[in-house]
Amino acid sequence: MWHGVEAWLAVLPPIVVYLVVGLVVGVESMGIPLPGEITLVSAALLASTGVTDPWLVGLAASIGAIAGDSVGYAAGRRGGRALLVGLGRRFPRHFGPSHLARAERVFERHGVWAVFFGRFVALLRILAGPLAGALRVPYPKFLLANATGGIVWSYGTTFVIYFAGQAAERWLKGFSWVALLIAVLAGIATTVYLKRRALSRVAEADEEPQPRSEADVEAGAR
Repeated sequence: MWHGVEAWLAVLPPIVVYLVVGLVVGVESMGIPLPGEITLVSAALLASTGVTDPWLVGLAASIGAIAGDSVGYAAGRRGGRALLVGLGRRFPRHFGPSHLARAERVFERHGVWAVFFGRFVALLRILAGPLAGALRVPYPKFLLANATGGIVWSYGTTFVIYFAGQAAERWLKGFSWVALLIAVLAGIATTVYLKRRALSRVAEADEEPQPRSEADVEAGAR
């Protein structure tokens, strides 16, 4: 699947690749399930072959992540929990009632840290902005965690894939499929630590009792 996305991006001019990365990551961060991480990894692989600039790939993803989460935050703050319930009905496979309940427990237990670590977990990456808004997390705190997580995720993923791809290209000339596999595996390895930390937080939250009430959850988020 990743190779297919990379091939599709490779036929586009670099400026369009950056726009696609920013748009896909941004829309995913608003609360719409799109393959933001796959798009970022594919663009970073292109950077390792000289098609794109890794700094601009990371910048595009960072802008998309921060802006998308902020839009999602505003929508969640305006629509409240009803918006999240509606999204759950529209996309039940990605964040139905059980997904929403889990995300709420993570926010109740960890506050804005859930926004930072959520960037490395698919479920929370989609829900972090709208949920933080619905739970009335103060925007300055949300923005700090959102921007930090978005930049670390964007540039960290981009440059590990970029350097891994370059190394693989030098060592394995003539075996492009092997280079691609190594680059992809290296990219996965770079986020394992943060993903494990984030998932452990989710697991810890799952062991907590269910949220008491919407008012109590909102108070805890503050």
